[in-house]
Amino acid sequence: MDEEKSWKIREKPSEVMVFVKGGDTEIQGEGVTLDSFYIAKAQVTQELYESVMKKNPSNFRGKNLPVESVSWYGAVKFCNALSNRDGLTPCYSGSGKKIKCDFSANGYRLPTEAEWEYAASGGKNEDGYGYAGSDDIDEVAWYDENCGNHTQPVAKKKPNSLGLYDISGNVWEWCWDWYDDEFTGGDNPFGASAGGFRVLRGGSWYINSDYASVCLRSLSTPVNRNNRYGFRLARSV
Repeated sequence: MDEEKSWKIREKPSEVMVFVKGGDTEIQGEGVTLDSFYIAKAQVTQELYESVMKKNPSNFRGKNLPVESVSWYGAVKFCNALSNRDGLTPCYSGSGKKIKCDFSANGYRLPTEAEWEYAASGGKNEDGYGYAGSDDIDEVAWYDENCGNHTQPVAKKKPNSLGLYDISGNVWEWCWDWYDDEFTGGDNPFGASAGGFRVLRGGSWYINSDYASVCLRSLSTPVNRNNRYGFRLARSV
């Protein structure tokens, strides 16, 4: 398989994964080295989620809307279920606070916080924008002033330079990491070893433009489910 080509699960934007070439970068003021990885072009849709889990927890309904009201634990469960469906090795094992991620497995997973920010910023060829793909938030993101008080169909705004849609706005995206007040860099950082909160990135339909910045960090308890929380798939190369 040519790693430089998008790796497709299916044909729809929410089910296409883009190859992101790794490299050295700076994230949250810390030096980081990342291996190459895949990340989905769009947030997981209700259509994809329901096709795998046979249920739809979302408050706002529509097959091309991002699935929401999914906890961090629910996102991890979905990743393993999709991996099993597609004949891949699941990344996650264990339960509760003892969940572990095998980053060498070929299944679906949540991006690390470092992978998320790297991809949102355009990867190795950093685009330097405040939001993912533009300094004009209305070009790339759904947020409180333009969303009509609800989520919007994925992949309707301009993508960033890697072809990623809605990585700013629409729904907050769960990341793998336990939240720590101080981001720690290094080689393929995975966040704190333990904690009470998981990282969320990207902002949402519910909140103002400041939160859609590629640099802003947020957090929530991993059991929390609300209509502002969704997620995006990643895969190790």
